[in-house]
Amino acid sequence: MPRPLDHARRADLLEGVIAYIAEHGLAELSLRPLADYLGTSSRMLIHYFGTKEAMLVAALETQRPDIPALFSGIDSAEILRERLSASFAINTEGQFAPSLPVLLQVLGAATVPGSPFKTYATEAIEVLVTAMTSSLNRIDPTLPDPEASATLLISGMRGLIQDWWITADTSRVHRAVDLLIAQAIPTRQPPI
Repeated sequence: MPRPLDHARRADLLEGVIAYIAEHGLAELSLRPLADYLGTSSRMLIHYFGTKEAMLVAALETQRPDIPALFSGIDSAEILRERLSASFAINTEGQFAPSLPVLLQVLGAATVPGSPFKTYATEAIEVLVTAMTSSLNRIDPTLPDPEASATLLISGMRGLIQDWWITADTSRVHRAVDLLIAQAIPTRQPPI
């Protein structure tokens, strides 16, 4: 009879997976060194997660913010601009900072044909674009293509955050974030 899962231990392992990949990278991820880092065995990692890829996706799921909640209640362009500008700081300095380089690596790995991360990456992008599209529709229902604008904002922000992680040029990247936000979010309010 298989050993039942210790859910507290599983949660600790997932936290350690994010820390390990943030420090060592995804490209050369091997279960044995990861297991050593986590104080367990590769066999136990398979017991808890099934595959290396499933383990990584589970770890990322623990780090995903509640995206619909981040964009709920936004009823003006000014609030959306403020929230997006603040999200740059959250993603580079705040609670999600340790997991963001891991997410960026997974998104890159999802572009490889047959990637086990494609479904996770596709769903992550869809959640963001859907939430942003809803916000843009609330702000200005006359916006010609809110989904395209949402895609521009989400992909642009992701690229700028990746630029910051690579270059650490906070001033230049933050100016670019502000420019992207100003150009992509309509400034007029719909009539009341």
